Amino acid sequence: MQSAAVVNYAPEAGSVEIREVSHPEIGAEDVLLEVSHVGVCGSDLHQWTADHSWPVNYPVVLGHEFGGTVVGVGSNVQGWKEGDRVVSETAAIIDGNNPMTRRGLYNLDPTRKGFGYGVDGAMTRFVRVPSRILHAVPSGLSFEHACLTEPCCVAYNAVVRNARIEPGDRVIVLGPGTIGILCAAMARLCGAEVALVGLEADQHRLWIASDNYGCHGIVGDPTAWAHHRDGLGCDGVIDAAGSSATLEIAMRVVRPAGWISKVGWGPQPLEYNLDPLVQKNVTLQGSFSHNWPIWERVLALLASGQLNVKPIIGGVWPLDQWQTGFEKMHRGEVVKSILTPI
Repeated sequence: MQSAAVVNYAPEAGSVEIREVSHPEIGAEDVLLEVSHVGVCGSDLHQWTADHSWPVNYPVVLGHEFGGTVVGVGSNVQGWKEGDRVVSETAAIIDGNNPMTRRGLYNLDPTRKGFGYGVDGAMTRFVRVPSRILHAVPSGLSFEHACLTEPCCVAYNAVVRNARIEPGDRVIVLGPGTIGILCAAMARLCGAEVALVGLEADQHRLWIASDNYGCHGIVGDPTAWAHHRDGLGCDGVIDAAGSSATLEIAMRVVRPAGWISKVGWGPQPLEYNLDPLVQKNVTLQGSFSHNWPIWERVLALLASGQLNVKPIIGGVWPLDQWQTGFEKMHRGEVVKSILTPI
């Protein structure tokens, strides 16, 4: 049997199309998941426009933000059954003997391969998922919201695990994309006063963050806001922009002995001096992906309503209208597009 899928088939720009793919066969440790909803990530757009900076196993079905219902269970799978409502992490392939995996940090296993670039993802009706990365969707949490657990986990890791926010801190978030807005929302949950910084073209996204998550929206230079309290700068910066240039801004606005959590990817070379990082005694922390305990905590936040993703959802489109969802995100008309293959 076959189903329609959104496939990235070559490294050239625009090499994405609907193709028929065979239903995956599952192994003893896998489940077969019928996908309900799948979020469009900025990385999907980057593979579509061919300006990504990671290796891709062409051709590959896109999509790594997804949830659905278990419809098949491998012979060795325990704890899951047909009919279970689940979401899945992204670490489709890991090395169980890697030192990072043994520490529970399998997201940092250098051999890790994820859905949508290393193995076939979820922009189709059925996807094979290792049972080790499944999480139950709490009752009352819709798949439309649950499928965005993954970007929420990226934000949680950048803000909670890889920063050191204290209530009352002033924190700047650079870049009002999905991750930037969710980082701002997460920093507010931690008790910080937050400013989200973007460009003139980002006015709509800044308004969404301001109106729904209590952030200050700033177009352009955030220096004045950063220095408002005592003239020394803000306590921390979360760099969620897809550009290397923003790290220079972060170094300028952070206070001495402050911190920078960098979660945004930027393949451009740095063409500026890093001495301010040294002079200010600033901690620069990278943040990548997520692991099991983060997923459980984020699902609890979503289920309780403490974290509400509804404001960032710009629309839900059937799979055959994938290009509409992609283009609306690419043009900045919506923060997050969601596809549904059912």
